Amino acid sequence: MSHPHNAPSISLSAAEIRSIIIGLMTAMFPGALDSTIIAPAMPTIGRELGNVENLPWIVTSYLLMSTASTPLYGKLSDIHGRRIVLLTAISIFAIGSLLCALAPSMITLALARALQGIGGGGLVSLSLTIIGDVVPVRERPKYQVYTSIMWTVSSLAGPILGGYLAELWHWSLIFWINLPLCVVAFLLIDSKLKRLPRHERPHKLDFLGAFLLVAASILFQLALTWGGTHYAWSSSIILGILSGGALASVLLVWRQMTAEEPLLPVSILSNKIVLTASSSVGLAMAVFIGLTIYLPLYFEIGLGYSASESGLALLPLMVFSTIGAMSAGRLMIRIKYYSLIPILGLAMSALCLLPMFFVPVGLPMVLIEILFAFASIGVGTVFPISMVSVQNSVAVHQLGTATATVSFMRNFGAAIGVAVCGTVVISGGISREQALDSLVTSAQFSAVFAWVFLIGALGLGLASLSMAMMEVRPLVDRRPQAQAESEPGSQG
Repeated sequence: MSHPHNAPSISLSAAEIRSIIIGLMTAMFPGALDSTIIAPAMPTIGRELGNVENLPWIVTSYLLMSTASTPLYGKLSDIHGRRIVLLTAISIFAIGSLLCALAPSMITLALARALQGIGGGGLVSLSLTIIGDVVPVRERPKYQVYTSIMWTVSSLAGPILGGYLAELWHWSLIFWINLPLCVVAFLLIDSKLKRLPRHERPHKLDFLGAFLLVAASILFQLALTWGGTHYAWSSSIILGILSGGALASVLLVWRQMTAEEPLLPVSILSNKIVLTASSSVGLAMAVFIGLTIYLPLYFEIGLGYSASESGLALLPLMVFSTIGAMSAGRLMIRIKYYSLIPILGLAMSALCLLPMFFVPVGLPMVLIEILFAFASIGVGTVFPISMVSVQNSVAVHQLGTATATVSFMRNFGAAIGVAVCGTVVISGGISREQALDSLVTSAQFSAVFAWVFLIGALGLGLASLSMAMMEVRPLVDRRPQAQAESEPGSQG
């Protein structure tokens, strides 16, 4: 393997950068679409597979495996080059999608989603890392328009497709459509990333840390899923599972402090900008994904909508976050204290959820959609500013790991959000089976779901507070010249 210090340098033109970013957006699109298309189809999947009690696992299995694999992708790309590792992630995602489409039961679907999550863990984080490789940090917000277009398309298409495919055709089509998308993404990435700069560094992969992370997450998720439904919270089984989760968490902390190269390096986590920005992203995603997954139940059971109608009702929440992200990216290079943008945006989002806590039944649907739209705009502001701030705060050889850390917290927060929202509904005395089989009245369900809105408002308030604690640094270009992946003797 050749190394950057003895390799000739290259520079990329603006046209080459745009070409690379278009390829990256194509690679990110299947993962982005997957996060929006499955939500309105979940009630239908639960009914057709006849295992509604374990329905959240088709979301959490994906999120848990993508969370654990994200930091590993950052290091693998540092070792072997971004291009080959991203191509591998696309391939794994495609295979997982195929198995999801063919799944005959909830258990096999959850396992297939876990494999899909292993691939999905690299799609977004590696694409964002590559953007950090090729675009100067002060110019990076300008390229947010490409990312925003991609997220807007996926946000518009996902809920509509998910609802209509599940209601009018078959839920498996939401996974079949990933296959042609992955083929196009593979071909584009293979051709466009051959001149990608490389920054090789030797790494040791912390598989034990990844295992402990997954083990702790699964055990806590089992406790949240089974507690109060299958077993009493005070039962020996639930207490044993919680104890196992706590032990795995302690071992994970010990591993991160003693490993030669831990899954989440202490040097990265001790960076206050990384810590505060990634915490804010994690909290915001916990609320955003929790609402995204469970709002279809609110629309269908609480408000009496069909699957396709609930998909349409999700659009304000899904689409307007990209408007917030695009606006924040453009303002970032014009405002000295750019952290004010997500601080105020997240606070606005929290306030928008409170009316639905106080009045869970009876608000005009137009007002609900307006509140969701403004809440979504506020949440969207945190993503570009947190990512650019983190990339701006670390050395170039830490770029992949730091970017993966933010993506890790984003996925981890999403998994926690889904679990917490489900637990809130269950703790209100309504099981998922009752909800999906329409065994409760709309007023009963809405009254219980109101607590989801309150917890969401509190989570967004904490996310705003975390951003307020982040140090604001001037944006500087930290990219050195590096070798290209297409150079003779390079791996890629």
